[in-house]
Amino acid sequence: MACLKSLSITNVFAACCFLSIWAGNVDAGKYNTTIDIGEKAPQWKDLPGTDGESHSLSDLKDAPAVIVVFTCNSCPYAIDAEERLIKLAESLAPQGIKVVAINVNKVEEDRMPAMKARAAEKKYPFTYLFDESQQIAKQFGAKYTPEFFLLDRERRIAYMGSLDDSPDGSEVTKSYLKDAIDALMNGQTVQVAETVPIGCRIRIERERRRRSR
Repeated sequence: MACLKSLSITNVFAACCFLSIWAGNVDAGKYNTTIDIGEKAPQWKDLPGTDGESHSLSDLKDAPAVIVVFTCNSCPYAIDAEERLIKLAESLAPQGIKVVAINVNKVEEDRMPAMKARAAEKKYPFTYLFDESQQIAKQFGAKYTPEFFLLDRERRIAYMGSLDDSPDGSEVTKSYLKDAIDALMNGQTVQVAETVPIGCRIRIERERRRRSR
């Protein structure tokens, strides 16, 4: 009888643990631990850009879709994706689709002066923003550079993950982001809505715990 009682308690405990874990990740994607496909995208507001202006997601209300890419100056993966991103932004411009690059790294080579120099050198055809608070990356659950998010007209997340299946661009066989854009604009279901982002870790500052008195 004691064994049966012990087994029952163990099963109940295991079930509670499972439900707790499941509930804790109900709003997370397969690879993104913060946000899921179909959720409303976090709103950024008044972030400074390399153009000297402040930018908010609400500024893009007329765009049929918005691509958000978390990137930076110093990551070799981000640099490798740069030319492909530029070409993609140029090709999407006639459709009114907007590309917004956001950098949250706070090391010297990734701060605004370096961002402005990079944007001018490469003639970025997209907005390049800096969020010193790093909050927008946390809200999106972005952990790597580059990491891409496609937002539909209602600004729900339609795709998130990698640009394609070739980090350095040398052997692209699957253009995940472009395929998602094409499906979205044609009113079709995005077949591959989430992929593993590959790149450098975003340098999120650790918050120091305050000592209790």
